[in-house]
Amino acid sequence: MAHVLLFHSVIGLRPAVLSAAERLRAAGHTVLTPDLYDGVVVDTVDEGFELLREIGPEVVQQRARQAAAHLPGGGVLAGLSMGASFAQAIAEHEPRVGGLLLLHGTAGAPRRMPSGLDAQLHIAEHDQYESADEIMAWELAMARLGAFPEVFTYAGGHLFTDDASPDYDVASSELAWGRCLRFLAALS
Repeated sequence: MAHVLLFHSVIGLRPAVLSAAERLRAAGHTVLTPDLYDGVVVDTVDEGFELLREIGPEVVQQRARQAAAHLPGGGVLAGLSMGASFAQAIAEHEPRVGGLLLLHGTAGAPRRMPSGLDAQLHIAEHDQYESADEIMAWELAMARLGAFPEVFTYAGGHLFTDDASPDYDVASSELAWGRCLRFLAALS
């Protein structure tokens, strides 16, 4: 089964992230959930962005890179929202990554990516942080760089898989996690 490094959103390492990790573990995958905020969790995205500014984006990025240093070759970088941007940014410079699993966001169109990398993006159809044009640009850039991207869009808001968020959509969440599990199984 896959080794997965799952980065949390700007809100912090909350129960929704831990539930996602447990869902993947129940399917036989090894999942690590680094705490990029050193134990601090907030209630809203706005508070999350403020916390990110207080800690410093460079510090949080460095914590993400340090966590990824322990991912075995062929491991999967995964992330939720802000965590997806960290997963993608690390994958751009890490040829030993076996897969990229992004939920709720990207780091924009990549400039480099390991050739042959399998990648999935699961995002709200009308995401408030990334437009349809930005998502298309991500997909085209990934393919141009030799990766194999799949993009799935869903009903609900930005954090549609987070049952504690007003964005949550149960049907979309279940569909997304089913697709994620099939993706990870195919990489194993």
